[in-house]
Amino acid sequence: MKAASKHAALGAGLLALFALVGTTLVATTEHGTKERIIANERAFILRTLDVLVDPVRYDNDLLEDRLSVVAPEALGTSRALPVYRARLQGERVALVIESVAPDGYSGDIRLLVGINADGTLAGVRVIAHRETPGLGDGIEDDRSDWIRAFEGLSLSNPTSARWAVRRDGGMFDQFTGATITPRAVVAAVKRTLEYYAIHEDALWDPLEQP
Repeated sequence: MKAASKHAALGAGLLALFALVGTTLVATTEHGTKERIIANERAFILRTLDVLVDPVRYDNDLLEDRLSVVAPEALGTSRALPVYRARLQGERVALVIESVAPDGYSGDIRLLVGINADGTLAGVRVIAHRETPGLGDGIEDDRSDWIRAFEGLSLSNPTSARWAVRRDGGMFDQFTGATITPRAVVAAVKRTLEYYAIHEDALWDPLEQP
């Protein structure tokens, strides 16, 4: 009986050891993977920021000169979203605001909307979506030039009624077999411009938040 108890205790100890080692390995792997994911996301965001605002236009660190805002109606989510501020010798150059189109065909479409200090669009890029491949993914800049049509536009150019897809009487093309996706993006970009117009000074002032 003593031998059996001894073997049982030894087996239980080995199982506990294996469980501890396994848990440690999983935790270590998860931690390392999480750090790589964060680093990759940071690199992707920085590359996209540089596409929207040419680095020669500013001399500050966009990842450091930023603030977080919460504006569910304007920016499409109740989450806090980043606003990156580009400056040259302290002067305003452009803001890049993360915004969400919550009414995409397959859910949220996350955007980065670059707005020059004069209120014109520096550009728009999609950073995450789940739209249908071959249909809604035309919003990606490496799939088509559609997203680049926003560059240089503003709230007054085009007029408010023209800020829509052609099917709705606007100026923006829809995709063959997919109208919901571009409609959602156009509306989100317009709302972001309107948000900027209302809160411009607060977005730029580091001592205030909208």
